[in-house]
Amino acid sequence: MRVFVTGASGHIGSLVTAELVENGHEVFGLARSDASAERVAALGGTPVRASLADPERIAEAAAAADGVVHLAFIHDFANFAESVAAERAVIEAIADALDGSGKPFLPASGTMMLAYSPHEGIGTEDMRGDPSLTPNPRTGIENYVLDLTERGIRSAPLRFSPTVHGPTDLHGFIPVLIDVARANGYAGYVGDGDNRWPAVHNLDAAHLIVRGLEKAPGGMPLHAVGDEGIPFREIAEAIGRGAGVPTKSLTQEEASASMGFIGGFAAVDNATSSAKTQEVLDWKPTHPGLLEDLAEGFYFTR
Repeated sequence: MRVFVTGASGHIGSLVTAELVENGHEVFGLARSDASAERVAALGGTPVRASLADPERIAEAAAAADGVVHLAFIHDFANFAESVAAERAVIEAIADALDGSGKPFLPASGTMMLAYSPHEGIGTEDMRGDPSLTPNPRTGIENYVLDLTERGIRSAPLRFSPTVHGPTDLHGFIPVLIDVARANGYAGYVGDGDNRWPAVHNLDAAHLIVRGLEKAPGGMPLHAVGDEGIPFREIAEAIGRGAGVPTKSLTQEEASASMGFIGGFAAVDNATSSAKTQEVLDWKPTHPGLLEDLAEGFYFTR
């Protein structure tokens, strides 16, 4: 299979590229810099020089592929609306390129979409986020992707856990939380900290994406979830132990003021199941859970 991957040199994308190449697939990876292009080539892929600001070039690469994995995003939270607008333009360009082809299209999304939907209990693949309830405009983009089956595209949003962890996780939420804990002198959580966050090891997430290209049905989100729901207090306690700082209960206002952008949703309850994803894709998480990785200590030695 000829696969076009955006974000191919990144945290998750590099693992996806390596596994695709190892399994005999031909990978074309979006690269916006010389360093990214060198990384894609070193992994066995072919660099496609462009950026997310060039949806026409991305559409050309998508049209020439047998499947598309879209992992890149402009992580500029100071200009988040502009980042989302660029994301929408790229998604629509890829959709136009794949229109009526029956090809798989797996763009990045997140389980947090379900935290703002009118449901109780654990989130499942059958649920959708409600754009009218969430402050995250990417929810509407995910719903657009789910509806692309009506245009003959095998679309399956990749709902990543908020914590995609592992030794190669250098810039995700866990490194950010560790930096915040060190700067504050404590690892914070909101209230009693019983709200739950799911997590997944990055190698399990990469394997899910490869399986999704091969087997995912159109219109079904894929849940990259290993740990269904870890109380946020336990995550803070593990970070406190590793960073050598105490834990501290905060009000929502204190969390928003002291934990950076993560403080705004640190109290969200986001327990999520991947049972249907595991059954449909014949996929099962096999790598260490988040608390195990935090106990290993590698997050605290860099």
